Amino acid sequence: MSDSEYYFCLKHHTVEPREGCRAADRLGPYPTEQEAAHALEKVEERNEDWDHDPKWNDD
Repeated sequence: MSDSEYYFCLKHHTVEPREGCRAADRLGPYPTEQEAAHALEKVEERNEDWDHDPKWNDD
């Protein structure tokens, strides 16, 4: 584990260091604060990709 890991807290909507809220309430780890700050955007992008991936869509 690296000392420079950051997480996005879903409860507080903030970037946290490793010693933050419990794992169930956050996304990560991310290598930079910037990447952690954009965690929800990344989740939205991935969900959109999966929604349109024919391997995962039974339509």
